[in-house]
Amino acid sequence: MKWEDNRRSSNIEDRRDETQSFGSRTNAGSILSLLPIIKTLLGTTIGRVILVIGVVLYFGFGINPLAFLEGGHTTQTSEQKVINKQQDDKQAVFVSVVLAQTEDIWKEVLKKNGLKYSDAKLVLFRGGVKSSCGFASSQVGPFYCPIDKKVYLDLSFFDELAKKYKAPGEFAQAYVVAHEIGHHVQNLLGILNKIQAEKQALSTKEQNALQVKVELQADCYAGIWAYYSKTKFGSIEEGDLEAGLRAASAIGDDTLQKQAQGYVVPDSFTHGSSKDRMEALKKGFYSGDLKTCSIN
Repeated sequence: MKWEDNRRSSNIEDRRDETQSFGSRTNAGSILSLLPIIKTLLGTTIGRVILVIGVVLYFGFGINPLAFLEGGHTTQTSEQKVINKQQDDKQAVFVSVVLAQTEDIWKEVLKKNGLKYSDAKLVLFRGGVKSSCGFASSQVGPFYCPIDKKVYLDLSFFDELAKKYKAPGEFAQAYVVAHEIGHHVQNLLGILNKIQAEKQALSTKEQNALQVKVELQADCYAGIWAYYSKTKFGSIEEGDLEAGLRAASAIGDDTLQKQAQGYVVPDSFTHGSSKDRMEALKKGFYSGDLKTCSIN
């Protein structure tokens, strides 16, 4: 991709240097060793109040109260990743450029359709993050919170995309950002609220099928971004679309399920098959038209 000379978005919240206790949960051994204390606390009114406060601290604020009982530290459940700050900062700049493109593109696309676009914020974090939708660790991957209208991204996901999912390259990374912004567009258009309301009367199987449509539409919206990124900004180069399609294929529900458990359960899909995700991305890319991405 060609992006270095393009505008950077000012809608980046950089929280990479903030310390979060998510990902540093106390292990099972530590909890078992504290069971006698917990039982004692349960036996008194004050003790139960203390336990309630502990639960609020843990789930509401991400503070591990056991750290105070264990000498002010928590047991790490995974090794600390060594971060190449120069590479990390370059990726942060790249993300801000992609975000800026989505802002310019969606303002133009929605205006053509008689609609108005308002910018989303993109939060960069490491390990874990607190959003208006709750706490999340980096293990959940990039996500969009419709409550605060923010995209959350741990840049380490790009390494995972390249190494674990075999989908390297800047276009694959940009596709991830564009997909999450696609959810923001859905939120602005009232699609997310409508789908959420429809889910209330459905079975789990039917809810999953509806969620797949939401995710495939976000993929299609990512394709619209790619269309304009090529025609408006000249950022898309030969081979970039193929890289995006590899990423879409690598994170298809069928591919992930087969890798994890050796078999596929279509009724449990929530994002779509590899084939469907690739088709959705291509549909947006070759049309550049909002109407081609309709869920209905």
